[in-house]
Amino acid sequence: MYYKSDFDEYQRLGEPEKTEKSQIWQTAIGLQQVDGLSPSAYLIKIAKQNIEGKITIYEVQERLNSYYMTKPAQTASDRTEEADKVSARITEILSEKTFSFSPVEYITINKRLFMGIYKFAGRIRDYNISKSEWVLGGETVYYASANIIRAALDYDFEQENTFRYKGLTIEQIIEHLSKFVSGIWQIHAFGEGNTRATAVFTIKYLRTLGFSVANDMFSSHSWYFRNALVRANYTDYNKNIFSTYEYLNRFFGNLLLYQSNSLKNRELLITCENEIDVPVNVPVNAPVNVPAKRKSEILKMLLNNANLTAEELAATFAVSVKTIKRDFAALKNQGMVKRIGSDKTGHWEVID
Repeated sequence: MYYKSDFDEYQRLGEPEKTEKSQIWQTAIGLQQVDGLSPSAYLIKIAKQNIEGKITIYEVQERLNSYYMTKPAQTASDRTEEADKVSARITEILSEKTFSFSPVEYITINKRLFMGIYKFAGRIRDYNISKSEWVLGGETVYYASANIIRAALDYDFEQENTFRYKGLTIEQIIEHLSKFVSGIWQIHAFGEGNTRATAVFTIKYLRTLGFSVANDMFSSHSWYFRNALVRANYTDYNKNIFSTYEYLNRFFGNLLLYQSNSLKNRELLITCENEIDVPVNVPVNAPVNVPAKRKSEILKMLLNNANLTAEELAATFAVSVKTIKRDFAALKNQGMVKRIGSDKTGHWEVID
């Protein structure tokens, strides 16, 4: 069983090269959690040798190949070989100082990660899929149809390539990155390894934008990252559930700004309990602060139209209705708004 503490000693030593290598290994191994995989004790052993400079990453891969040639064939439920080999390959890719922002790079990353593990590695999916998601209570995201995947990838990459970040606040940048990353993930170009390939591509891309991604978000919260991608791409109007970038924004806020947003998977889980239509004037566990930009815009919108509903505001800001209701509770507690009349027929008044 792998524990992050296996590499903590290299963080404490403070040697830059060993620190960087250990952080990359932690990320690579942590990303296996998106598919519920854990590496072997043997991988941890030779990964430490690589961090200490005793063997190269290529020697790590050679030793893994030899190690698994002598072991019995894996059962369908035992995917330790996959976890070990993909971890080493992610480490190799993240150690390289090369990158090309293109669908070809994205597809090539999938190929490099899963070659010899899946026969269709690096090939665009030619069949339609659905996946039962824990966070959706067994429901599935609607993924791109197989016959439009390449066109959809080309479009998303072209839109991102022409997008200009200049003049945006960091909150706007994070919101845009959440939209782009969730978009290419939802296309689900690959039969397997879609989230891991997307995560590796995202890390490489963020580096080219000047961001440091050396903290432990992907190593400790990779499953949260995947669930946040799911929630960014799922809507069910009948159940009052809306796609939201809120959770991805939290993740990227911690990753890029070293914020301390709560990243708990149970907060993403869709159930009758956490999606109930709570009256907006009932105190709830509201966040300490509503994001400054959203708070300002909510107050302006209420000044123009005091009868706006939580549903309308949720659609405007691409967050859940529950989030807007918590925003209202926080604004009410801060003395910025008050409710006039009943929940159904009343309205909000902005306090000067």
